[in-house]
Amino acid sequence: MAAYKVKVATGTDLLSGTMDSISLTIVGTRGESHKQLLNHFGRDFATGAVDEYTVCCKQDLGELIIIRLHKERYSFLPKNSWYCNYVQIEAPNGRVYHFPAYQWMDGYETLALREATGKTRAEDTLPILLEHRQEEIRAKQDFYHWRVFVPGLPNYVHIPSYRPPVRRNPNRPEWNGYIPGFPILINIKATKFLNSNLRFSFVKTASFFFRLGPTALGFKLRGLVDCKQSWKRLKDIKKIFPANKSFISEYVAAHWTEDSFFGYQYLNGVNPGLLRRCTQIPDKFPVTDDMVAPFLGEGTCLQAELEKGNIYLADYRILEGIPTIELNGRKQHHCAPLCLLHFGSEGNMMPIAIQLSQTPGPDCPIFLPSDSEWDWLLAKTWVRYAEFYCHEAISHLLETHLIAEAFCLAMIRQLPMCHPLYKLLVPHTRYTIQINSIGRALLLNEGGLSARGMSLGLEGFAEVMVRALSETTYDSLYLPNDFVERGVQDLPGYYYRDDSLAVWDALERYVTEIITYYYPCDAAVAGDPELQSWVQEIFKECLLGRESSGFPQCLRTVPELIRYVTIVIYTCSAKHAAVNTGQLEYTAWMPNFPSSMRNPPMQAKGLTTLETFMDTLPDVKTTCITLLVLWTLSREPDDKRPLGHFPDIHFVEDAPRRSMETLRCRLAQISHNIRQRNKGLPIPYYYLDPVLIENSISI
Repeated sequence: MAAYKVKVATGTDLLSGTMDSISLTIVGTRGESHKQLLNHFGRDFATGAVDEYTVCCKQDLGELIIIRLHKERYSFLPKNSWYCNYVQIEAPNGRVYHFPAYQWMDGYETLALREATGKTRAEDTLPILLEHRQEEIRAKQDFYHWRVFVPGLPNYVHIPSYRPPVRRNPNRPEWNGYIPGFPILINIKATKFLNSNLRFSFVKTASFFFRLGPTALGFKLRGLVDCKQSWKRLKDIKKIFPANKSFISEYVAAHWTEDSFFGYQYLNGVNPGLLRRCTQIPDKFPVTDDMVAPFLGEGTCLQAELEKGNIYLADYRILEGIPTIELNGRKQHHCAPLCLLHFGSEGNMMPIAIQLSQTPGPDCPIFLPSDSEWDWLLAKTWVRYAEFYCHEAISHLLETHLIAEAFCLAMIRQLPMCHPLYKLLVPHTRYTIQINSIGRALLLNEGGLSARGMSLGLEGFAEVMVRALSETTYDSLYLPNDFVERGVQDLPGYYYRDDSLAVWDALERYVTEIITYYYPCDAAVAGDPELQSWVQEIFKECLLGRESSGFPQCLRTVPELIRYVTIVIYTCSAKHAAVNTGQLEYTAWMPNFPSSMRNPPMQAKGLTTLETFMDTLPDVKTTCITLLVLWTLSREPDDKRPLGHFPDIHFVEDAPRRSMETLRCRLAQISHNIRQRNKGLPIPYYYLDPVLIENSISI
């Protein structure tokens, strides 16, 4: 008789436990146990519990390879869901086997789990293990399908015939999507098709929606969302979020008109990846030395500053020619500006010329800092309007959320749980599909922000992303190359660059240690069919098969795999933090980041006044709709897991677990360095402090 000591861990999230009956079958290389009910006196499988049992077998089962958890009806009680963290079994010889689950069992079903050692397909020789990994992939591919979201954008998850096998888990709150008295109706059906394993935890669901509802209702009661008029005074904008202030948000409101702060945002604001060094003034932007010489300092000229590398260009050509919509009964307006900036001897990035069209001409003057106060301020505000779209549509939604979702879904469909890459990547996919489903409802449906709060509307906002994806390249996602390609690798005061490269280096070292442990040679990479299928599916469903993107369709060497996986993890974590965390701080003062403009771009100088400036900005209702959504999507997330913190035990081997601890130490040092540096800065930059970066895109 062989006795196996069993520990079953139930999830710690509220109401993870179950009253259903749970049985266990143990499978080893020498046979399998009988199906044994796991039951002792008192409550079993309560939330947060680690229950212990003994399973007796007539013979030693050999090396344990698979277990089966059977969830069945218990007496007259109604069925309810159960979240299993893991099962741990101590064999008679003292060896401990770990079986990670970290998933919900909603109905009466059987869940087969493999022992936790990471293995590629080539390392599996037993027919039962090969069959298990093939069946797991087949089941996930049958369940999760790709679906076209918008033609020209990455495809997304779809479950065409999904019907929950049981009544929706009563332990997990749902919301009908209605915000009382508020014009946005969230199409919550966009998330109902997700099964429990892709949905938010109870805590995160409750905090997300219960925080949104009262805030929206407060807007309604204060009359903000019914007012279609212009703001009467700029200072009234502060009343939108009177209790949500930070040092940065207050600094923005106080300094938004200053040229130095305007330029600073290109380096360390919420869209810090657009600026490029300019070596030659483009023909479409006929700036002359006479125009800008007064702003370059004594003893120099435009050509000299170009040759020194001190001239920079922000070109918003990708926005050109997109039609606008009406908001609140008034036609909105749009432009695709160009902005020339100079990095001076005092260390400030200063705007020196702005053109509000891609086509020069007599009706398209080049605005200069020497123009009237309101002309220059409105020209800068038009540039900040263009920044809104390049940030929200491209840097944020497309380049992090949508691309990360494709990485995630391809992983689910092509990599079994025992695969080393699955274990490495799964912490960086947590809640991404759920938040994207909510994001599509908040931003990209007929009742969402793009339709009610943006000049470009739903179709125009999507068109910006389609254009951007058509230009996205593999090299542009490789962070070190991006800075060099834009010519900003040595630009002083670029804290985003410094911090992002530090985090990238820590992640790349971590990935290198993990990859080289499981892939000792290039042949192991080239010969892994599951890995190749994952890469091929990303190329097909995310990049839509566009070969000009340079995205690999296969990986042949260990260095290629290291680079690819580092790009995936960085995109799903730090890259998102850089463009998301500061959203509210930089947008709460609406003139710094307007989502719509109600008057056309200026065609002549000297005509702008305070009154025309206020009449051009978004009205009160549009402002409040936009800021409510951005507030919701940039709040500190509940149920957060900071970068490098992996409470779920997927890796059990000593080498990868040492690498995880080393990563945490490196990130802690980066965090310390950032905080020490920030003590001496007038404007602290902390969006890439690892403590504030999440493992995954979950907000």
